[in-house]
Amino acid sequence: MSERYVWDLRDIDETQVAVVGGKGAHLGALSRIDGVRVPSGFCVTTEAFRRIMAEAPSVDDLLDQLASVNADDREAVRALSERIRRTIEETDLPGELAAAITGALARFGEDAAYAVRSSATAEDLPTASFAGQQDTYLNVVGPAAILRHISRCWASLFTERAVTYRERNGIDHRTVRMAVVVQRMVFPQAAGILFTADPVTGHRKVTTVDAGFGLGEALVSGLVNPDVFKVRDGEIVDRAIAAKRRAVHARPDGGTEEVAIDPQRQEQPALTDEQVVRLVELGRRIEAHFGSPQDIEWCLADDGFRILQSRPITTLFPIPASDDHEQHIYVSVGHQQMMTDAMKPLGLSMWQLTAMVPMHAAGGRLFVDVAARLASPASRAGLLDVMGKGDPLVRDALETVLDREGLLPPQDAGPGAPPAGGAATPAEADPAIVTELIERSETSVAALERDIRTRSGPELFDFLREAFAEHKRVLGDPLNMRAIMAGMEATWWLNDQLLEWLGEKNAADTLTLSAPDNITSEMGLALLDVADAIRPHPDVVTFLQGVEDEGFLDELPKIEGGTAARDAIEAYLDRYGMRCVGEIDITRPRWSERPTTLVPAILDNVRNFGPGAAGRRFEQGRLKAREKEQDVLARLRTQPDGERRADATKRMIDQVRAFAGYREYPKYGIVSRYFVYKRALLAEAERLVRAGVLSEKEDSFYLTFDEFHDVSRSHRLDERLVEQRKDAFRSYQALTPPRVLTSDGEAVNGAYRRDDVPAGALTGLPVSAGTIEGRARVVLDLADADLEPGDILVTTFTDPSWSPLFVGIAGLVTEVGGLMTHGAVIAREYGLPAVVGVDRATRLIRDGQWIRVHGTDGYVEFLS
Repeated sequence: MSERYVWDLRDIDETQVAVVGGKGAHLGALSRIDGVRVPSGFCVTTEAFRRIMAEAPSVDDLLDQLASVNADDREAVRALSERIRRTIEETDLPGELAAAITGALARFGEDAAYAVRSSATAEDLPTASFAGQQDTYLNVVGPAAILRHISRCWASLFTERAVTYRERNGIDHRTVRMAVVVQRMVFPQAAGILFTADPVTGHRKVTTVDAGFGLGEALVSGLVNPDVFKVRDGEIVDRAIAAKRRAVHARPDGGTEEVAIDPQRQEQPALTDEQVVRLVELGRRIEAHFGSPQDIEWCLADDGFRILQSRPITTLFPIPASDDHEQHIYVSVGHQQMMTDAMKPLGLSMWQLTAMVPMHAAGGRLFVDVAARLASPASRAGLLDVMGKGDPLVRDALETVLDREGLLPPQDAGPGAPPAGGAATPAEADPAIVTELIERSETSVAALERDIRTRSGPELFDFLREAFAEHKRVLGDPLNMRAIMAGMEATWWLNDQLLEWLGEKNAADTLTLSAPDNITSEMGLALLDVADAIRPHPDVVTFLQGVEDEGFLDELPKIEGGTAARDAIEAYLDRYGMRCVGEIDITRPRWSERPTTLVPAILDNVRNFGPGAAGRRFEQGRLKAREKEQDVLARLRTQPDGERRADATKRMIDQVRAFAGYREYPKYGIVSRYFVYKRALLAEAERLVRAGVLSEKEDSFYLTFDEFHDVSRSHRLDERLVEQRKDAFRSYQALTPPRVLTSDGEAVNGAYRRDDVPAGALTGLPVSAGTIEGRARVVLDLADADLEPGDILVTTFTDPSWSPLFVGIAGLVTEVGGLMTHGAVIAREYGLPAVVGVDRATRLIRDGQWIRVHGTDGYVEFLS
């Protein structure tokens, strides 16, 4: 019977989490690693926890109540958690369970001191760290005290913090069990934490050692600052020795106490250099065993190091897989595409298959390796120029990497490459090519829709491979790139020359207002027209205010004016329904699939605008741009050589107005094709659901394109793979992708390095000129937007799907963005002052706070 309840640590390995919990499994595995010493002891299994829960049936009812409580209702969570803990602690241990535990104590020494430590089954997993959420008790002496503290460990599964964490990470309380580790107490001279990768930068080759005197509890509780050593390649490369005035020691009668450190010892290192290096070697051995960077608790006793715990470091951003030992420098694709959220495997693989350059996946995001281009002097300047124009923080991050001696191998200079901006005066392009390119794209998408209709099974995937080639042919058409660059080069030229000649910053912002053929700005204005169709019908407005079901369009004709409203919305969806937030991920629900997403924006437009607002808005922008053009040309003609300058400027104004709008069209074409792909793939997934291969069609989102193809061909699927992918995706959602990532794991995000920003202001990149004051509305989900005229939108990123909100706001602040990214282009199109690339804007700016956005100079001031 005792084998059910008690296992010796030496009999445990990492596969037995369900029986001994995460900590117990890791300790058992550690005890099997050559050269690693773990304090001896045993584990009280999860079977014992199940037995004690069966002895307390009232806990079931309390768990039902807890499941119905919102995780943000802290008072309710606190009250229910406390009642569950009290119930467990007051439950008597059955005789055979108590006997199994005391029998184990007799084998290890029942009068010895022990550490009693919780070990939950959802603890210390590769994708989630539960550090500090359950309890540990040190220097517990005597069988009665140990039994009491085991009950406390069981109860600690339901601390408020642990309950809230599980709810926010989608972990069912009933699926988690608690084991308890009981180990002989070690009384160390020093203790601390070893990170086998730098926990701040993510660098996998830099190990960090935190050390203090006495028990590690002094460091964990924040009682003292630790000594900090950084080690790379077996050498200490940095150290900071703290003044350690206090320590935690074991009391002779049990428990722990704080003690003062002798003043002469306070600033002495807790470890010698030789000990630090030896500890790091031990850490590397442990890391190699578990296959990932580890957060290791250690202590130093007279005869060497003891390892008290090892768990994965779950906050590190993963490194793209590579089969060589070369240095790689990865640039985030999401920061260029205005979508830094995690993507599902099907979304990642589809973007990789249709991208024009090789892309590497890690942490649910995509990256491009620029190491070769950065290493070569021939391509470096062009790369940095392009990156700097898009996002100065990416350029700064790359320059930071370049400054690292020996990081990149030297390469021959080779033939020189022109800078990204081209010649001083850009070549003129024929505006007729915009119409031609749009017609080509529409024809290609129509052919795709026609030809894909009859495809299913493996034939569908073969057809899609061919479609991806056509997809890339359209994108790679030299005419397409010429049209995009014509608008961008004219913008750069106007901003540079008019700053030099007239002292005007970002003059092109006004000159591009209401530029023709901008599909994204047209999309925002078209939703104003939808509001015009709805505004005259109060019953429709009332109905839409209560809409929750995605089938609401079918219900609209039953209401007076509802048919016209439905027709207007459906016409909008016919044109723009393939769009959505995060649209580069094919698995994201499109507006056509989830039309309720648009309802808040439609209602805002009904409330905040009058009839005909779209036409007036566009015409106002056009006239303002025309007035700006006349003003600029007139001022130039008064200067020396003014006629030549004015003529060159006029040509560039004509060029920017002809081509600036087209900058948005290729993305529209991509997303249009994506929606065709998605509908075909979902139809295939539904076929596999009917065949019993998939449990639900959305499971296909957790397969790569090639895996989906294999499942379609074989009708076999390992459901464990889908569950593993779902767990991994949840963990990736909690990570923030860096702008630049090295193959050593170092995350580099860059800095603005400016000294012209007022104290207390938030620095960013100016992308749309003007200054505006207003109420900040921090919006993280398009569907939750509730905006009034004059509000300033503050959000993480804005891809084209956010443009319907732009018609009703006065300014824009985002955490991610660059001069030519979608949010910036549309902000200029609508004349909205905008600052992008503002680090942690959604956390530093409070919803409702009054702010001033300096769109010309690139900073945000707090006014309240």
